[in-house]
Amino acid sequence: MNKNILKNNEFKLDKSVITKIVRHYTRESGVRGLEKVFDKLFRKLVLQFEKTKSRSKKPFVFDAKTIVNFLGPEKFKESVLEKKNLVGITNGLAWTQVGGDILNIEVNLSSGKGLINATGKLGDVMKESITAALGYIKSNSVEFGVNPKVFDKVDIHLHVPEGATPKDGPSAGITIFTALISSLTDLKIKRDVAMTGEITLKGRVLPIGGLKEKLLAAIRYGIKTVIIPKENEKDLSEIQKDIQNKLNIKKVEFAREVLDIAIDGKINKINKKLDWRHIVTESMKPKNQQNQEKTFVN
Repeated sequence: MNKNILKNNEFKLDKSVITKIVRHYTRESGVRGLEKVFDKLFRKLVLQFEKTKSRSKKPFVFDAKTIVNFLGPEKFKESVLEKKNLVGITNGLAWTQVGGDILNIEVNLSSGKGLINATGKLGDVMKESITAALGYIKSNSVEFGVNPKVFDKVDIHLHVPEGATPKDGPSAGITIFTALISSLTDLKIKRDVAMTGEITLKGRVLPIGGLKEKLLAAIRYGIKTVIIPKENEKDLSEIQKDIQNKLNIKKVEFAREVLDIAIDGKINKINKKLDWRHIVTESMKPKNQQNQEKTFVN
């Protein structure tokens, strides 16, 4: 401000406008870029004063419109929460070099032959999380109310928006798992729930990093409930109580626990005879034994 020969009483810049500038015109861990943005803003104001000879006792008020006029269109767009609960769309929480952020994961099913397509510039580790989550679901599909025969009849497309931004890391595991289950059961996911946690092939939820940044991102986006790994409970002692008190933080050890919190509805188990274990066991029995059992049933 001093560089541009401006006095405090010559302009008015309220908190909401400052927040808009920070969120939509800078993305950095420090403040050097932010300083340059404000320097540009004040230069433009001084230039306008000189052109219009309009300096007076009444301060110039910055608002959303003048910010766009002085700084141009917004350079960074933030993710937004869905307006209602939807099938196959889950809120993940991600750590970035400039803080926490929301990571939306979308899943669509279509008639097909069991193909899996993942888009959104995903890294190898994230692709492995998709494979692990799907492997866990297939192995326990009856428990999750999914007919195992469906996997050969549909194609699965998983997408993470903002395709120009690279995405990687294991912490989206339970987010991927929840979006898949939602699509396969046609049950909606609660819009105000977000989650973070690595998933294993056996459905265990492993700890993640950047917990504080992720919780702050959840608060910023209006999330009410956050699901975290049970093993991260110890990290909460290092996070201010005023941050924790703004969220309903749920700790889970296994991925199936996530469904009770995030899914808007009840998952009903299906006939155990459809389970792959039962099918394999039946196929290995001698034919005469199978015929005897069928005769007994009749």
